[in-house]
Amino acid sequence: MTENEKLESTKKRLIFRSWHRGTREMDLILGSFANSHVDTFTEEELALYDELLQNSDPDLYNWIGGREEIPDGKRNAVMEKVLAHHYATNRKTGSDDR
Repeated sequence: MTENEKLESTKKRLIFRSWHRGTREMDLILGSFANSHVDTFTEEELALYDELLQNSDPDLYNWIGGREEIPDGKRNAVMEKVLAHHYATNRKTGSDDR
């Protein structure tokens, strides 16, 4: 498998995992984010996103929704992109979340 094939496989895996979280809310939040951003991520961003997906749905939902502070070790460039995406999506739909 070439390096490019490995990278594409990683992107597909991350997008799949984003849409199949276990809770519908997180499927929608992370799935729409992944569809919009994962294809443009660097290898470093892909690794950060993979780490982000290791967190539980309740933690992610609370952090992204602003219900809890994001722990220092979890706040990075990719988390900032997730927050911006979620905020922009909610502005379009008129949701009060965040």
